[in-house]
Amino acid sequence: MIAKLPKNKLTACERQEILQLANSVQFCDLSPCQIVPRLADAGKYIASESSFYRVLRAANQLTHRGRSQSRQQRKPKSLTASGPNQVWCWDISYLPTSVRGVFFYLYFVIDIYSRKIVGFKVAHEESATQATGLFNSLIATENIAPHSLYLHSDNGAPMKGSVLLSTLQQLGVMRSYSRPAVSNDNPYIESMFKTTKYCPQYPGYFKTLEQAQQWTQEFVTRYNETHKHSALKFITPQQRHCGQSFEILEQRKKVYASAKQRWPERWSRHCRNWDLDEVVVLNPEREVKLAA
Repeated sequence: MIAKLPKNKLTACERQEILQLANSVQFCDLSPCQIVPRLADAGKYIASESSFYRVLRAANQLTHRGRSQSRQQRKPKSLTASGPNQVWCWDISYLPTSVRGVFFYLYFVIDIYSRKIVGFKVAHEESATQATGLFNSLIATENIAPHSLYLHSDNGAPMKGSVLLSTLQQLGVMRSYSRPAVSNDNPYIESMFKTTKYCPQYPGYFKTLEQAQQWTQEFVTRYNETHKHSALKFITPQQRHCGQSFEILEQRKKVYASAKQRWPERWSRHCRNWDLDEVVVLNPEREVKLAA
């Protein structure tokens, strides 16, 4: 059975006319949304904007048509951490108060290798000045050597404030930024805020700044020292940060090997994998598959 062609299908001549118009001297630098109104002003109607786009796409001509370069948002450089205090990421989030529309601001800094919250701050405002004080303290506390740490963040005003940038430069901290409006470029900190606000102890709102600071301190201590992190083979961030993870996981392997030897009928295959990746990558490059 021969399929019927739609009555509104463009003819070959009409498609050719669209291509000729789009590539003419008058319209070669304009997009269809600019071409169609200009034709209408001249008393002409060839086709709709969507038809122009469809024809140009089929001819592989749906590209940036102006003389200027098209806007590009390149993915940030991959950052690799093989140990603690090599790559940190940070961000600021809202903490609701008992007054509607009024918030406190939670600053979190985490180490992507260990997932440890290396620092936090709760303040009345989000600003580069507040962040500067936080990082001055953290760099000293963690004894960070110059040019040994990458700090990744988004493009917010506090992250690019002149006071903070100057301080980080003096401290020898290398900087990395996400693409605008792309939260996936900073996944560890986004996950951290979700974990914080969805934990069972989260009160929902805070009456005072002191209450917010106290609750956050308790959460950070609990998260770093007692929380068994699923991405870390269920060891705590503090254990990973301090280099205790290898010994703990080796002990687990011995326990499982002994159990398998005692009750082999309970295992149809190998023992549980307790190996932990020794390298963590922020924004890894995509693997390009070559055609065979």
